[in-house]
Amino acid sequence: MTGGDLTRLVALSALWGGSFLFMRLAVPEFGPAALVFVRVAGAAALLMPWLLWRGEAAALRAHWKPIALVGLVNTAVPFTLFAVAALALGAGLMAVFNSTAPLWTALIAWAWLGQRPGLWPAVGLGLGLAGVTGLSWDKAQLQSGGLPISPALGIAACLAASVLYGLAANLAKRRLVGVPPLAVAAGSQVASALLMAVPALWFWPASVPSATGWASAAVLALACTGLAYALYFRLIADVGATKAVSVTFLIPAFAMAWGALVLGEVPTPAMLMGCTVILLGTALSTGLLRPGSWLQRKRL
Repeated sequence: MTGGDLTRLVALSALWGGSFLFMRLAVPEFGPAALVFVRVAGAAALLMPWLLWRGEAAALRAHWKPIALVGLVNTAVPFTLFAVAALALGAGLMAVFNSTAPLWTALIAWAWLGQRPGLWPAVGLGLGLAGVTGLSWDKAQLQSGGLPISPALGIAACLAASVLYGLAANLAKRRLVGVPPLAVAAGSQVASALLMAVPALWFWPASVPSATGWASAAVLALACTGLAYALYFRLIADVGATKAVSVTFLIPAFAMAWGALVLGEVPTPAMLMGCTVILLGTALSTGLLRPGSWLQRKRL
């Protein structure tokens, strides 16, 4: 990566790590459905003009059905699940569970597409799932303790959202090969806004959100979603998808840092240990870490 690529990678990690903070700040005032609608509608308003300027609207029209499906599975439902989880879990913990998405992507590819992992990716899947189990066991509580939902339900929502991200990645591999990434990004946000319009209207907050709530929702929509997509697709174009996915390893660190600085959420040793195990498993399962190649070089 060049210096510019690394700058974009760090900026993207900071934005996506910050999304968990802004969810925590905004969801108590908006509620999950209304917040997700504001988020995806704002992102669509930012991305659609860019799509039109690039002259790629025809791709959106030609592939609107699979793009809408990806919007449902990759945006509308998982964004709602993470917004629900934000009612009970800290920003850093949500980001750690979010980092399991590549693990679920590999598992679904194995079960659905027959892409059987090799030895080290299989070890990585086992490690990642062990980390998830340990972290969930440590944090899950069945009682809400005064929170709107219980931590156990929040963890279940995070993991369900991450599984959906894995499903969406495999759907895109099957249904959207060759479609411009910006068309998928913009179209999925538009589809999600349409899908969330009725739930948002039904559950729109009775009290007008504060200026802080609106500001958090605006940053979540325009920066953490719209601008983040722009950075992500620029990275994919410049360095490839494999290197771009390394953003997964930086998001939890930024989310923990934002949570600690703004909300006073101090990561626990168990949380840091679980995060380390999950990210190691992710590195092995995605091929970013290849011990076999390293051992071969050592022999030479």
